[in-house]
Amino acid sequence: MGKRLTKIYTRTGDKGETGLGDGSRIAKNSLRVTTMGDIDELNAHLGLTIEQLLCTDIAEKAAWSHFLRYCQHRIFDLGGEISIPGFELITARHVELIEEALDALNEDLNPLENFILPGGSVLVAQCHVARSTCRRAERSLIALAASEPINAAGLQFLNRFSDYLFVLARAMTKAAGHDEVLWQKDPV
Repeated sequence: MGKRLTKIYTRTGDKGETGLGDGSRIAKNSLRVTTMGDIDELNAHLGLTIEQLLCTDIAEKAAWSHFLRYCQHRIFDLGGEISIPGFELITARHVELIEEALDALNEDLNPLENFILPGGSVLVAQCHVARSTCRRAERSLIALAASEPINAAGLQFLNRFSDYLFVLARAMTKAAGHDEVLWQKDPV
């Protein structure tokens, strides 16, 4: 993969440009860099979700955190794809793994009959922050794909992963014995 830094500050970005993994330089406000930043932010929120999950008494925490950590590595790979135009790491199999995990989680949940608000616990709210950040990363990647070729599996991965995070938040709520925070229509 691309170059590794041995020194964190390089002063090469002081004029609004940054280096890509292939050695080329582009503006820091480019759509590609915005997309990389959104993916990086998703990775950070996912890390926080994992650490909060590990601090719970939820019986499934080992299995869920293991899968989330696996996905976190793949999200890092996706960021690598974006930083090296034309490079591909995410495959259809990665998308299938999320679908399989999503289906397994959904089996034990009641059908969704109302809108759910982020909340019920700090963990569940954080999982929704990761989900909404994933949706933003997906929108950025879609915008980038409109002007430059990108790996279609990366788009599918983000789309399925945001769905997975939504269902995981529901499963976490159930496993912790909490009630979902259901949207209520304004009575006024």
